[in-house]
Amino acid sequence: MTRVEMDNVDSSFFARSLLSMGQTMSTTNVIMQLANPAVGYGVARSKVENGRLDKHPVKRARTTASYLAVAAMGNADDRRRYRQAVNGQHAQVRSDADSPVEYNAMNPDLQLWVAACLYFGWEAIYERVHGPLHGAEREEFYQQGKVCGTTLQMPAEAWPESRDAFDEYWDSQVARIEISDEIRDFLLDIANFGYAPKAIQDRYGPVKLRRTIGYLPEPFRKALRVEWTDEDQKWFDEYVGKLVEAERKKPLWLSQIAFHILLRDVRLRCRLGRPLV
Repeated sequence: MTRVEMDNVDSSFFARSLLSMGQTMSTTNVIMQLANPAVGYGVARSKVENGRLDKHPVKRARTTASYLAVAAMGNADDRRRYRQAVNGQHAQVRSDADSPVEYNAMNPDLQLWVAACLYFGWEAIYERVHGPLHGAEREEFYQQGKVCGTTLQMPAEAWPESRDAFDEYWDSQVARIEISDEIRDFLLDIANFGYAPKAIQDRYGPVKLRRTIGYLPEPFRKALRVEWTDEDQKWFDEYVGKLVEAERKKPLWLSQIAFHILLRDVRLRCRLGRPLV
C-alpha cells in the first residue's frame, strides 16, 4: 500500500473500540510497550524533554490520546499532519554510546510492536463491553486496527496478515520481553502517580497501580516482578465489571466524546498553526 492508501484506510469499525473505560488501562499499555527493551530505554531516556511521560504527564496523555483519535477516527489529512508532527519528536529519540540497547523511534519494527500493544488493548476493551469477536467480523476489526501503526512509519505490509498471524507474532514478541530494574522503577513510578503531588499519589496511586497490574497479561506481570493474588483478581473483576456495566448503558457518542473533542482540538491546532505534540 502507498502512504496515501494507508492514510485513507477505513477504520470506522475499529474506532468503536475507543470507549471511555479505555483510559483505565492506559498505563498498562505503556508497560506492555516498554517491556520491549528498545522501546523501554527509548522512552525512559528520551532527550525530548517536552514529550517525557514522567515530566509532562498531562501533555503526554493528551498527545497519545490525540494520536489514537486521529488514527482511528481521523481522515487522511489528519493522519498525515499528525504523522509529520510526531516525526519531529521521534527523529530525536535514538540511542547513544551510553545506551544499554540500541533504539531508534523511527524504526518500523519498534512501531509495529507499539501498534500491536495498542491494538491488543483496544480489542480487549471492545470485547469486554461488546463480547468476543468472531469470524469475518473479527478479521475486519483486526485489519482496520493496522491504523495504530500505519499512521506513523509502519508499512501496512508489516502488520501480520491475519488475526491468527497476529497471535503468532504476539506470542513470539512476548517471549522476548524484558524489564530491567531501571525500566521497572520508571514504570512503577508512573503506575503509582509518582509524578503527581503527594496528596494525589496517596489517594489515587494504590487504585491506579492495582488496576494497572490487573489488566496486564501474566507474562508482563512476571517481567515486572509484581505479586498478584486471588484477592487482587477478585477486586479487579468487580472493578472492571462495574466499568463495563456503566459503559453498556452509555450511547456510543457519549463514551467517545473525549476522543471527538481531541480530534477537533488537533484540527483547530492545525488551523491556528499551534504545535500538535
